[in-house]
Amino acid sequence: MTGLWLPVYGVNEQGSGDMYPKGGNMLQAIRHGIDDDESWRQILRGLNKDFYHQTVTTQQVEHYVSQKAGFDYQKVFDQYLRTTQIPDLEFYFSDDHKRVTYRYTNCVAGFDLPLVLRKGGASLRLLPTDRWKTAELKGDEAALVTEDGIKNMYYIGVKPVSQGSK
Repeated sequence: MTGLWLPVYGVNEQGSGDMYPKGGNMLQAIRHGIDDDESWRQILRGLNKDFYHQTVTTQQVEHYVSQKAGFDYQKVFDQYLRTTQIPDLEFYFSDDHKRVTYRYTNCVAGFDLPLVLRKGGASLRLLPTDRWKTAELKGDEAALVTEDGIKNMYYIGVKPVSQGSK
């Protein structure tokens, strides 16, 4: 299939032109979503150890990462490896900024990359999907949900929207 990041197997075909930066950015997005660098390091080391001197399939690597991370990253891999689309996160705040409503668009059905947003000592974990969800915010957590803050951590577009857009 043309336009996919992964080319057809068994032939000399090149994937999409964004394969290297997109692949690296996808891995960093998964790492940030796991939010535990030691666990991420163990997953990478485990890939080297458990598949040492083997030819492996994409599906084996995808399954391994999901299994070791304790989260099914299948839709994340589908999005970044099998489409050229970059997902967008749409969000808006309630008038009092005590709730944020969010979803992914421009993505495969079921895309669900977890987001962990940090600034200083504050942290907020969101689990967006392609359906609208709302999270209650405590203290200054609303300050973590910013276009620049999200774009700096994840390979996604970010689109603040108005409540009427929902």
